[in-house]
Amino acid sequence: MASNKDFVEYIADQCSGAGEIVTKKMFGDYGIYCNGKIFGLICDDCFYVKPTEAGRRMLRVVDMRPPYEGAKDYFYIADVDDRDYLAELVRETMKGMRS
Repeated sequence: MASNKDFVEYIADQCSGAGEIVTKKMFGDYGIYCNGKIFGLICDDCFYVKPTEAGRRMLRVVDMRPPYEGAKDYFYIADVDDRDYLAELVRETMKGMRS
């Protein structure tokens, strides 16, 4: 099942405080990028963020799930309505990916 375009746009908008957010369609679902670097996936209308220690420290709830069959676990983000929280999570995740 592919993600709904409205949900994808909502997630991108919610994360936009972190930088330039772009989504790219990949095999029916989406990769989500901040300033040109992929940090997560949107699959079946669910939002997943690459696991980093910096991101883990930010999470309200740590819920690891594979975004699709055969994938490594990512952080599953259920709370997608808090715009400031998501922007900070993306910023911290990006910092953690640089190290």
